[in-house]
Amino acid sequence: MSAQVIALLALGGVFLVATVTSVNMGALALVAAFVIGGLAYGVPADDVLSGFPGSMFVILVGVTYLFALAKNNGTVDWLVHAAVRAVGGRISLVPLAMFLIPAAITSIGAAAPAACAITIPVALRFAQQYRIRPLLMSMMVIQGTTAGGFSPIAIYGVIVHGVTDAAGLPSNPGLLYLGTFGATALLGVIAFLTLGGRDLIGRRDETDSEPLPASAAAGEPPSGPSTPRRPGARGVATSAPAPIDIAQASRLTLERASTLAALLVLVVATLVFDLHVGMVALTIAVVLTLVFPATARTAVEQVAWSTVLLIGGIMTYVAMLEEQGTIDWLGRGIAGIGVPLLAAFVLLLIGAVVSAFASTTALLGAVIPLATPFLLNGDIGVLAVVVALCVSSSVVDCSPLSTMGALAVANAPADQRDKVFGGLMVWGMSLVVIAPVVSWTVLVLPAS
Repeated sequence: MSAQVIALLALGGVFLVATVTSVNMGALALVAAFVIGGLAYGVPADDVLSGFPGSMFVILVGVTYLFALAKNNGTVDWLVHAAVRAVGGRISLVPLAMFLIPAAITSIGAAAPAACAITIPVALRFAQQYRIRPLLMSMMVIQGTTAGGFSPIAIYGVIVHGVTDAAGLPSNPGLLYLGTFGATALLGVIAFLTLGGRDLIGRRDETDSEPLPASAAAGEPPSGPSTPRRPGARGVATSAPAPIDIAQASRLTLERASTLAALLVLVVATLVFDLHVGMVALTIAVVLTLVFPATARTAVEQVAWSTVLLIGGIMTYVAMLEEQGTIDWLGRGIAGIGVPLLAAFVLLLIGAVVSAFASTTALLGAVIPLATPFLLNGDIGVLAVVVALCVSSSVVDCSPLSTMGALAVANAPADQRDKVFGGLMVWGMSLVVIAPVVSWTVLVLPAS
């Protein structure tokens, strides 16, 4: 068996083991890089570690550090409740708000599971209050979370642009953001129309201007014991969050206003002046910490270290594969299919299937390089394939076997969990097939 085959089987084993156990995929990938690098390729550990993505490390730490500050000082809560208040008594707009809120949170740099975990308890409590199907609200939150995930300063977007730049492929942050946002928004519309949203049109609730009780806003049941912990995908455990003081969450303090201004500075600095998003976010986070130290004490602990480890490990392993020519070897094999359009479709299908069960974050860093050999030939639109791959790999996160789908099931009312699980399973597995077909037809085919 060749070294290339051994290395690729090991990568598949990393995805499989991380899917069925609680071991961090990045840690597994680093171990695999050390073992496979030494045994299959004869590469010393120092050379393996030279592929660790230092720039990506700074970006992930800086962005999630800033988001942790925004969460600690209540800026995120303020954004959530400001959006909910804007709905007024129009119940049909509640699902829309539950789409836009997580989209905004992930657009400014939050990790997708974190944004979902913040929003889903509130969304499902509103579903109970306004008699909206929990499955509809779950789909709106999950697709909204995905919609913002590919902004130029969001984690998914940063990963994709980092991988494409490293591979020498052209990138267009704005096009990627608009393309993925449009696809998830379309899914949101379909979910709204097919899961009971039409029945909400015209309904009003004159009492919705009253604030929810703290326990309700936090996603807790109206009475009785707190929601038990329920295992999610890949060892994720969820539970009802602590009660929220609605009056306090709705107050725009100096610290929250400063944080909102800081987030605006981040957007302008990175999009207009093309500054390094990680360094800008880290600089802003340090300034906020110095000015408002009281709420910043635990922010560093809340940095998405597991995501940093995951991305660092996967990209280190992929860098080793690239250095040893394995990625080119596999890419040539896919390109050897002889038909670039068919090769692109195979990649889209691989992305959708794997992402429905494993980490989308890790997948984006591992699969995109596979497309490099045949994309560089110029026979097919590079940006179209990248956007299609991102769409196919992300919209399937509504599967209850993924982290966000599991969060929705765990936070659903006890008597609705089976229905939510079954509904998300149908949507997720359907999208595994539909998303690659549609994205290939709409995006890839016209660009060939």
